[in-house]
Amino acid sequence: MNTDAPPVILLAGPTASGKTALAVRLARALDGEIINADSMQIYADLDILSARPGTEEQGGIPHHLFGTVDAAERASTGWWAAAAMDRIAAIRSRGRRPIIVGGTGLYFNALVKGLAAMPEISDHTRQSADDIEAQGADALREQALAFDPEAAGRIKPADLQRLRRVVEIGLETGQPISAFQANTVPLLPAGGWTGLVIEPDRQWLYQHIEARFDAMMERGALDEVRRLAARGLDRTLPAMKALGVPPLISLLAGKTDEPAAIAQAKQDTRRYAKRQMTWFRNQMPQWHRLAGPPAPISDEDVISRLRPSGG
Repeated sequence: MNTDAPPVILLAGPTASGKTALAVRLARALDGEIINADSMQIYADLDILSARPGTEEQGGIPHHLFGTVDAAERASTGWWAAAAMDRIAAIRSRGRRPIIVGGTGLYFNALVKGLAAMPEISDHTRQSADDIEAQGADALREQALAFDPEAAGRIKPADLQRLRRVVEIGLETGQPISAFQANTVPLLPAGGWTGLVIEPDRQWLYQHIEARFDAMMERGALDEVRRLAARGLDRTLPAMKALGVPPLISLLAGKTDEPAAIAQAKQDTRRYAKRQMTWFRNQMPQWHRLAGPPAPISDEDVISRLRPSGG
């Protein structure tokens, strides 16, 4: 990678925090192109529920890795990282600036901390991890500590995504995840990237999440889930566990009513946003912070913070 090129911009933030609009503004100001770092927006079947930016929202800016994977597939962090590095190289070859935007912490970590060669997780193991997680956060943490007390001990109790990963590796291999994490090399070199995190007001964010889900329902989210459910896919697939999908499937199956399904989807999304904010606070302490909505974020304020991170 050309180390003389301007650093890659990594823009993270919780769901519904205004990342897309800010990324488009930055791309216009800096002659950039946008790469998706949201693990659900990569799925073609989740246009509405993943809040994938439409043509108007994209504002004429090239967008990459949005809606490119079928819901029947499992797009791993390794797959995404390789695809993102390919897009970064292609964008730079055109003399433009890569802007990576999303809310999936593992994707950003793969770029700036490195990606260990992890074993494939079987469907049986995923179901076993689902069963443990269904017992609650304490049960998940207890199992993670049993498999790898060193790694799990460094993970905050609320960071269920990382705790689950420890459990999955332990169940699949019988080995601690730290054994696989010993040798990792960052994909982006030190000084070759700059990290920004949007930190919106929590009360504003929760209200925005609820209003956005109401808008999704008006746009046809239920029909989107109906089409997805009709495919008869494995319920452990990532797309089948996307925010909003499980409660709407329950609604379609007659197991709940619409108000209850909507309330559950909103609650799940609020909880996910809280976990994201915890992740960014713990995993990205040195990244530049943007106050976020409802406070306005000016292009000038953001651009003034684009100093290289990571060295």
